[in-house]
Amino acid sequence: MDVRAGGQPGSRRSKGPVGSAAPAGLEAALAAVARGDEAAFAVVYDRAAPAVLGTARRILRDPAQSEEVMQEVLLEVWRTASRFDPATGSAAAWITTLAHRRAVDRVRSEQRAARREIRAAAAAIAYDEVADAVEASLDRERVRRCLAGLTELQRESVTLAYYGGYSYREVALLLGVAVGTVKTRMRDGLIRLRDCLGVG
Repeated sequence: MDVRAGGQPGSRRSKGPVGSAAPAGLEAALAAVARGDEAAFAVVYDRAAPAVLGTARRILRDPAQSEEVMQEVLLEVWRTASRFDPATGSAAAWITTLAHRRAVDRVRSEQRAARREIRAAAAAIAYDEVADAVEASLDRERVRRCLAGLTELQRESVTLAYYGGYSYREVALLLGVAVGTVKTRMRDGLIRLRDCLGVG
């Protein structure tokens, strides 16, 4: 089944998102999809896509990632339509739940990747040595002075990531800058901290 943004399979279209038509209509179409009916999938796609995309956007905020999740969810609907059980709820609720789970999984995956990148960056510039030096000397005033020597964006990025526990993506959202900018500023800031603290 070929599912692409802007290119829904089939030619049938119905008005409105999930839940805007009679529930039985969507559920009947989903039952037909479970039997491999591509025309029925076109109906399900047209009705479900706006709600799936909206759910993904609320969680991810990123338009491109939301589009990707929408396509993944609708493919999952095509492949697993036979798992839908009308006794447990509506077809709209089932599809929206799939969308929510997939979007949350994407967020968690992004967070894990960001944590790995932070650990790699910290290792590359001997951040652990910086942390060890700070803990060993207990020279808080010196640390404050070195932090004050950073640019505002460097200081905020380092503080949010290492003391607040935020991912690159979360820091970027909080500061309203690009993720690449956060990565660069954090790297430069940690190098300056290392030099200021006399580590390495």
